[in-house]
Amino acid sequence: MVNRKLFRPTLTDVKDQFPARAPQAVPPQSPQRKKPAPPEQTHAENFYYVKQMQSRTPVAVVLTDGEILRGSVEWYDRDCIKLTRYGSPNLLVYKHCIKYLYKEGEDAAQGGPNGSNGSNGSNGSNGSGGSDEH
Repeated sequence: MVNRKLFRPTLTDVKDQFPARAPQAVPPQSPQRKKPAPPEQTHAENFYYVKQMQSRTPVAVVLTDGEILRGSVEWYDRDCIKLTRYGSPNLLVYKHCIKYLYKEGEDAAQGGPNGSNGSNGSNGSNGSGGSDEH
């Protein structure tokens, strides 16, 4: 048997073949990296409706004409919500007619405990609100 010697270059020989790179303090990619764009769909509306439906939270729905409807959300879809009311007919309300909605009984939604938001004076002070026209 004959001892064979492998011919392999040493690490210093390999380093000598390639030119040394200049040291960089900041990687060139870091200024170009930006925060990713926020998602187009957050599903926050869906989460809110499901939470209100599961707990049967009484809500007040303020329509674009200022009328206030009171009840709880039974179901919703892309275009409308079904509002279940107590002592009044249930309503199917189109979302494009809704200005905003809030949980019933929250002082902040009425502009504070005195109701001093300056709009809709005595509108919706009782449970039904006279909202059978829609």
